[in-house]
Amino acid sequence: MTEDTITISPGPNFKTAMLLAILADALQIVVFPIFAPGAISPADDILDFGIGAAMIYLLGWHWEFLPSFVAKLVPGVDLVPFWTLAVANVYRKTKRIAVTTHVSQQEQPKLEGPHHP
Repeated sequence: MTEDTITISPGPNFKTAMLLAILADALQIVVFPIFAPGAISPADDILDFGIGAAMIYLLGWHWEFLPSFVAKLVPGVDLVPFWTLAVANVYRKTKRIAVTTHVSQQEQPKLEGPHHP
């Protein structure tokens, strides 16, 4: 690996958040429709609030989490894995910010000490 290369690996918080997101989406898409069809499902709502709280705890607040809550108001949209997409988008955004920060740090001139003749 060269000095110019920056690598960002998903840390334990991102891995945990992604695992929780996948499990929540799987429950909402496969299991919950069997027990509680329709838009009003207490188990689905409790899961969403719990996952939302876990995501904020693990990754901090991100606007990407809002569609997962709002999607419950639109019938049929529950079939989209919003939690998984939100975590993936937060990771992508975090990676982009880190790379941009790294590049801007490289572009700034380095301060050198005074030159003595």
